[in-house]
Amino acid sequence: MAGTALLVLTSVTACGGPTEAKGTAATQQSSATAASGGPSAPTVTTSAGSVSVRTDTTLGAVVVDGRGMTAYVFAKDTTPGTSSCEGACAAQWPPVPATGARAAKGLDPELLGSLTRADGSKQLTLAGKPLYYYAKDTKPGDTNGQGVKGTWYASAPDGWKAGVKRPALGVLNDPKLGKVLQDKDGRTLYLFTKDRPWPMKTACDAACLQKWTPTAPVTAADAKAAGLDPESLFTFTTPNGTRQEAFNCWPAYTFKGDSQPGDTNGQNVGGVWFAVKQDITIDRGRTVPAAKE
Repeated sequence: MAGTALLVLTSVTACGGPTEAKGTAATQQSSATAASGGPSAPTVTTSAGSVSVRTDTTLGAVVVDGRGMTAYVFAKDTTPGTSSCEGACAAQWPPVPATGARAAKGLDPELLGSLTRADGSKQLTLAGKPLYYYAKDTKPGDTNGQGVKGTWYASAPDGWKAGVKRPALGVLNDPKLGKVLQDKDGRTLYLFTKDRPWPMKTACDAACLQKWTPTAPVTAADAKAAGLDPESLFTFTTPNGTRQEAFNCWPAYTFKGDSQPGDTNGQNVGGVWFAVKQDITIDRGRTVPAAKE
């Protein structure tokens, strides 16, 4: 960033001035289900092994275990650290065991975690979301559970629902960084501490922009859907005429070094780039919404 010239940005909403008010669990199916002609159980699994990402021709990036079996997320799992799938549900949707699981190609290891189920077993989580298998998937690459009952979906690399359109402004629950913002493609949003919120200026020059891409504007409705107060948005026009979104007057960017949804490779780059956290204090730039460990 040496020799960076500060470029003045024209703010649509005035910023500055005074403050205004992320044990082994064998996957098995009950004999009662098998006896009744239900779906046959997948091979008993005591470890997910190397959890990675594969590209599905229909769903895009999908999380799979070491055998290549698809991992799913359940839309009804809304309470952190808790699975809503027990009993008969767990017979058809066996939990992915946490013991021995490790991140491999395409998956951020920081996003893997575990929860303790009612029976005391450990279930693997991704960005805080419990992962499951589907009993009707019998071979690697199967995605028969996609869209079942409108609540089951193959997992994307950040725990989002694979094959489902993302919101314009998303939230990643990172175990270390907390809840941070994402764009419509699941890319983490960052701020640059060398920028100034007021008068709004950016220190990201042409060389900088080769690695960092300004974030497109979002709407008040997008902000509300992501759990933000719309007053935290400050959309402005840059000197080259493009429109860029800012949060509490801090311009937002994505990092070209992030290749999969859930990546946070831009975090703390040069000690001046940080993910934008969801919990934003609205005080016209005085508080930097930077997520730090």
